[in-house]
Amino acid sequence: MKKITSFLIIFFLVAIYPIRTYSAEILQIKNSSSILVGDQNRDLPIKLFCVEINNDDDEQLAINLLKKEFPRGSKVKIKPISFKENILVAKVFDINETKEMSELLISKDLSNKTCPN
Repeated sequence: MKKITSFLIIFFLVAIYPIRTYSAEILQIKNSSSILVGDQNRDLPIKLFCVEINNDDDEQLAINLLKKEFPRGSKVKIKPISFKENILVAKVFDINETKEMSELLISKDLSNKTCPN
């Protein structure tokens, strides 16, 4: 009986107080196609998937848009696509998955979609 009681107490503690997880957050937006994200103990450079800025004038507009929509410290989800030259190529979503960086730039006509089909 004592083992069953102990098991139930441990089970309810785990169910009520789940282990805390940490998500990645934006550390720096280097330019319109690369960002730096990190968690509690490491940082990771990421190149945005399918992004090629139209011209130099749009570069600063794109950086400002990304900084406005994804300010420093905002939580993000990363969906890796590939790995090139020690840089992760990925899609970066806000924590609720309502906005994605590449799609945001494409929808505002600041970037061409350069994905291989």
